[in-house]
Amino acid sequence: MKLNDIRDNDGSRHRRIRVGRGIGSGKGKTAGRGQKGQKSRSGVAVKGFEGGQMPLHMRLPKRGFNNIFAKDYAEVNLGIVQKFIDAGKLDAKNVIDHDALKAAGLAKGGKDGVRLLGKGELTAKVNFKVAGASKGATAAVEKAGGKIELPEAQPSEHEKKTARREANTSARTAKAAK
Repeated sequence: MKLNDIRDNDGSRHRRIRVGRGIGSGKGKTAGRGQKGQKSRSGVAVKGFEGGQMPLHMRLPKRGFNNIFAKDYAEVNLGIVQKFIDAGKLDAKNVIDHDALKAAGLAKGGKDGVRLLGKGELTAKVNFKVAGASKGATAAVEKAGGKIELPEAQPSEHEKKTARREANTSARTAKAAK
């Protein structure tokens, strides 16, 4: 086989039908849209419209909500981490962080970091630097002789506002005392 012998499979590529190009083409005049009516006109998209009947998406009850502040973590189980260490895809001597897990193909997505979960068994002594870990995962890592480094907890917006308010009031009282 040579490069000039390579061909697409028969029927894998179709030419686009140019509609509305004369009656001899078979798709002229109404261009396959039939006659009259809303769907024959241009600029019409009737998704979910059921002819005036209450549409299904409106008949079903609403439930729950989407938390816009939810964190997006890549969830990684300890059993898979151990499997990758045994296969040589992860180095147990180095600190395992989000980048190392991503490079190994374990952490998919997770724009807010990695969260370790305790499913499976960990036998290697490993140090992790991750955004979060379950109690079971923390216990399993410490039992194997490793440790988990979590980021410092950031103060909440309420705590920041309170601290600012206290700093401002103390500055005002110091200024008034002068």
